[in-house]
Amino acid sequence: MSETKDYFFCGVGGSGMLPLAMIVKARGAGVEGSDRALDQGRTGAKFDYLRSLGVALHPQDGSGLARESQILVASAAVEDTVPDVAAAKAVGARRISRAELLAQLFNESKCSIGVAGTSGKSTTTGMIGWILHHAGKSPTVMNGAVMKNFVKPDALFASALVGEGDAFVSEVDESDGSIAMFHPAIAVLNNIALDHKSMDELRALFRDFVGDAETAVLNLDNHETALVAEKHGGKKTTYSIIGKCADLLAENIRPEPFGVSFDVVMRDDQTAAVCLKMPGRHNVSNALAAIAAANACGISLKEAAAALKEFEGVKRRLEYVGEAGGVTVIDDFGHNPDKITASLKTLHEFPGRLLVMFQPHGFGPLKKMKDEFIATFAENLDEGDVLLMPEPAYFGGTVDRSVSSGDIAAGIVAAGGRAEALATRDDCSGRLIDLARPGDRIVVMGARDDTLSIFAADLLEKLG
Repeated sequence: MSETKDYFFCGVGGSGMLPLAMIVKARGAGVEGSDRALDQGRTGAKFDYLRSLGVALHPQDGSGLARESQILVASAAVEDTVPDVAAAKAVGARRISRAELLAQLFNESKCSIGVAGTSGKSTTTGMIGWILHHAGKSPTVMNGAVMKNFVKPDALFASALVGEGDAFVSEVDESDGSIAMFHPAIAVLNNIALDHKSMDELRALFRDFVGDAETAVLNLDNHETALVAEKHGGKKTTYSIIGKCADLLAENIRPEPFGVSFDVVMRDDQTAAVCLKMPGRHNVSNALAAIAAANACGISLKEAAAALKEFEGVKRRLEYVGEAGGVTVIDDFGHNPDKITASLKTLHEFPGRLLVMFQPHGFGPLKKMKDEFIATFAENLDEGDVLLMPEPAYFGGTVDRSVSSGDIAAGIVAAGGRAEALATRDDCSGRLIDLARPGDRIVVMGARDDTLSIFAADLLEKLG
């Protein structure tokens, strides 16, 4: 990356923007940015961290864009009416999307490893990055979540790692179609399920992504991904946790409340024991994907398994917050039907009523997946479990509010479940405290809102 590059990130504190800004800053580019959360006084620690890296921060009023040499980096969803966009046009500054910039860096790398799929991308990306780091490969890692292994007192928001080696490991997003820009050496496809786009659109995007790779890593336990594997004519490694005919298998899965152990068996009869510090069969699947990708980079099974024993996980993935008064608080990123189902199934492997506070990640997704959300909670909440829902996360802009949290709660109740829609998150907090009894587990679910972790910590304090 040339030192003359001069980037301005609109929404620099976002989960996709912040690690990208960290990477280009570390490579010598000039970086400035703005964020609505900064203007609203939210998540101050994150912006203090960016300042400590030398990132200049501005109000999101266009005042930070004053030079034609600046390159505005903005999500494709950012509207032209946003002041930063208008200011960039006024001074003649070029605009590129976050995905375009990331794809440029990714495609330029000698060993590009793209992790795609509806669920599990952040965890799998973190696992691959840690295995390569543990093996001394010095990878660069672009993640959408904070990787606990790389957190330090002066690097609390370690969602990126800047290395000097050939490998560039990155989550690849299908939600805006930008996955088509990425040309991986190794393509990992965890699963395909309904989320941001129609199933037909998703099938085409993921099929093309995998077809463009030198090596594909494919999950045979997901029906849609298995179909991709069946039709894929190139080099591939398959994996399964339910005993299908795959190159990597997981056997003797032993679940624990906040971890899981299992044995990996490769087609050539190599075996290794793996102990993860995170729970759930879905994380066993993520680990197989990471091992397969690392193996394609020349990392042995035993070396990958040893690294995973030291992998601390990523933030907000069934993360234990604490216990007070006999009530456990858990913070989780679950926000689409696939992720929510995996989390609830994992939690139900152990006793204790669930009190779930689910904040939808937007009015658009709520409308698109209304029926799927209702079915997911109706089928995966046990008798006695309670779901509380405030209105979706909203940080400005135009939006169709024709479907609300109340519609989801009503559908779940009609299906025989127990769900309540409340006006605000504060209302949910009070209700959770009233409902909680020793032995219960409170689960805070949702995405796109960093203050959910603060909400979970505040709940723990109130319980105490």
